[in-house]
Amino acid sequence: MNSAQHTALIKQEASRLGFSYCGISKAQKLDDDAKRLEEWLHRGMHGKMHYMENHFDLRIDPAKLVHGAKSVVSLLYNYYYDATSLNRQPPKISMYAFGKDYHFVIREKLYELLHFIQEKVGEVNGRVFIDSAPVLERSWAAKSGVGWIGKNGNLINKESGSYFFLAEIILDLELDNDSPVNDYCGTCTACIDACPTDAILPDKVIDAHQCISYFTIELREEIPNDVKGKFEGWMFGCDICQDVCPWNRFSKPHSEKQFLPSAELLSMRKNDWEEITEDVFKKLFKDSPLKRAKFEGIKRNLKFLQSESSD
Repeated sequence: MNSAQHTALIKQEASRLGFSYCGISKAQKLDDDAKRLEEWLHRGMHGKMHYMENHFDLRIDPAKLVHGAKSVVSLLYNYYYDATSLNRQPPKISMYAFGKDYHFVIREKLYELLHFIQEKVGEVNGRVFIDSAPVLERSWAAKSGVGWIGKNGNLINKESGSYFFLAEIILDLELDNDSPVNDYCGTCTACIDACPTDAILPDKVIDAHQCISYFTIELREEIPNDVKGKFEGWMFGCDICQDVCPWNRFSKPHSEKQFLPSAELLSMRKNDWEEITEDVFKKLFKDSPLKRAKFEGIKRNLKFLQSESSD
């Protein structure tokens, strides 16, 4: 088989595994992205996420991750859930966190796809990535034509919006490359205008350490007082910039059973969150993204929201 046939087979299998979109780009150094990343780090916009400073050379060069890398396969997996069926009353959690941790779900599918490639093609070296290594996933996805990077920093697909998990497989296999798509954000500033902490800056620069998701998930210290009154009820993550994006009117509900929220989670109200014990938290969220904030983080976030409402 030739590269076109290999490419078609991979995309067909990716679709069978439940990925909404699959695009291919040539594995090469991301020189332009390297400059932007270096400047972003220099300005301290990563806050306390010091891991962003590590392995800089790996982030910009796929050949450092897979010897002889030739192709990057970018994949989108839908997690959009009909918001009218979710409890969006404070304390609110981001849509992606209602189901099972996506790392477990998608990693399994990525390995299945990689094994499929190796069975069909022969000796192919590759690695799968789902937030598991220093990979600039949005840059690769944009290069592969499955969407463009919006002003809010999210990858946006013209047909289906932005509620997707991004994943990659880097291969030492030559494939047919896709072309990037146009940027369709235009003059729209809905996400910039709606962000209550002004984390979305011009020219698609995100000041991550001013983002509600950063404060409620990544930050391990106390949340600073200067953002008090700006969280709009968000306890874990934030979907504001996606909720207001016009392209998300095209989002379609996912069909992944493992992303369906539990009845217990859907029924939880403010008092339930405030009274939850560590044992119950660990049991209820043992396979959930909420584990990342840990019990202490959730309690801190709740306390912060309470202080907002009492001021």
